[in-house]
Amino acid sequence: MLRKKFVAVLTLVMLILAVVGCSKDQGASGKPSESGSKGDLKPATFTYYNAAQAGKDRNTNETVIGKELEKQTGVNFKVEYAVGDINTKIGTMIASGKYPDLLVPDAALPKILDAGAFIDLADLIDKYAPNIKRLYGPYMNKMKDKDGHIYFLPMEAYQGYLPNPNIDQGAFWVQRAVLKDAGYPKIKTLDEYFNLIEQYQKKHPKVDGKSTIGFTALTYDWRFFALSNASNHLAGYPNDGGVQVDMKTHEAKVYGNNEDTKRYLQKLNEINSKGLFDKESFVANYDEYLAKLTSGRVLGFFDYGWQIGQAETNLKNAGVDDKRYMALPIVFDKDTKDQYLDPPNFVSNRGIGITVSAKDPVRIIKYLDNMLTEENQKLILWGIKGQTYDVNDKGRFVRTQEQITKTADDKFREDFGSKIYEWGWPRGNGLFSDGNAYEPRRQVEVAQLSYDEGDKKLLNAYGVKVFSDLFAKPDNRPWYPAWGIQLEEGSKEQIFTQRQTDLEKKYFPKLVLASPSQFDSVWNEYVKQYNALDVKPYEKKMTKEVKKLIEMSESNK
Repeated sequence: MLRKKFVAVLTLVMLILAVVGCSKDQGASGKPSESGSKGDLKPATFTYYNAAQAGKDRNTNETVIGKELEKQTGVNFKVEYAVGDINTKIGTMIASGKYPDLLVPDAALPKILDAGAFIDLADLIDKYAPNIKRLYGPYMNKMKDKDGHIYFLPMEAYQGYLPNPNIDQGAFWVQRAVLKDAGYPKIKTLDEYFNLIEQYQKKHPKVDGKSTIGFTALTYDWRFFALSNASNHLAGYPNDGGVQVDMKTHEAKVYGNNEDTKRYLQKLNEINSKGLFDKESFVANYDEYLAKLTSGRVLGFFDYGWQIGQAETNLKNAGVDDKRYMALPIVFDKDTKDQYLDPPNFVSNRGIGITVSAKDPVRIIKYLDNMLTEENQKLILWGIKGQTYDVNDKGRFVRTQEQITKTADDKFREDFGSKIYEWGWPRGNGLFSDGNAYEPRRQVEVAQLSYDEGDKKLLNAYGVKVFSDLFAKPDNRPWYPAWGIQLEEGSKEQIFTQRQTDLEKKYFPKLVLASPSQFDSVWNEYVKQYNALDVKPYEKKMTKEVKKLIEMSESNK
């Protein structure tokens, strides 16, 4: 009898060991665990500070998404957002040596790295984060600091290429009424663009008793690039920041002092002399700029779609379709191929890191890793099947008009967790393994369903299915974007970028508002001062880094 019990117990023990051994073998197979490394489910609350955006301070487990992630991992985060000056807040952290467990320092990242505030993530990723390795694998070399360590996870890692059907990047925008009045002409060049606006303004000098504005520009604070970047796009380059990179030699050259910038500013000077340019552009703040776009008085401007979203939403909600805007891929010359759409990219100078103050880095890295399962990425970005999206008979994710409206509501987004999780955490972009888009806005079916009659009329007039069809496909640029290259704080290259911006902010208003006869003399004065800066060391540094990024991309193939 005893022997039978012993045999039964021994058999049970062997069975358990066999199951455990099998699980270990599966985990070591090289395939990432879709369930993530959840481990200990004991409740734990960590602190998180996001300097990249404003928001409502709250616990993640007060949201639907956060509650589900807590259920899976036992972890909750007390989230705090930026208020006031970022550098002051980060400076206080550095001076005290006390940091939140998780930190998104945004532009203050170099200061955090110099202070040694982030721990090395390489071993943690290797031991506990199969999903981070899966998603960020092609970019691991680009994530390494000069000392070979990985101190933070960049905000997103692209999986394949998928453009946004609607334009969220740079473009020359024109009021829809202008296109309608002219019979929906196909225009490509800057001269055609301004001629169209000029003719319309002559016919419609006032809107609701106020003068129409031919062309305005956003120049406020750090958003000044909405003015300074335009000439680069007109010349057929994407947004590589302050440089244009030669596709053959990969040499990076500044354009702030070249003929492209001169040509654009001279055109603005010309339209200013005709009364088409908004002189308040150089004194208006961001809110005033958005209010002006919403007023229906502005006929055209250059900007990035993500900066004007609120104005577009306000106009759409007001039901004034003719006062809304359409994005156009305008260039200097007809034979220039536009490059407004971003190619596949990886921005490695912004991200999220675990600090030296973190109480349990292993639990935190496991939480971040668990977020990156495809199941949880779909939860975070799409929501819950049947509630915020559906799946059609082809396996494509779709949203009804009711679901589109629901998921755009601020209160819903706050409570569901869409706001707290949409940015500032590691995530994917592009395409899931099943071919659906990570972001609903990039899913063609969702974009098309959101189009109203005014949108459809425009698309039909130009013979396209979605607005991005008007733009050329981006060329492959393995270094892109060059503005993501991290320059050492206080280096002459980093100081050059600041002095360059200061000089542009000083001279661009003078160049645009000067009498046409004075333009060349002001330009020559500007270029003389620009060339006195450390241009060559900056270009040499950027070229070196661009070529290094190309080599890294080649080595990851």
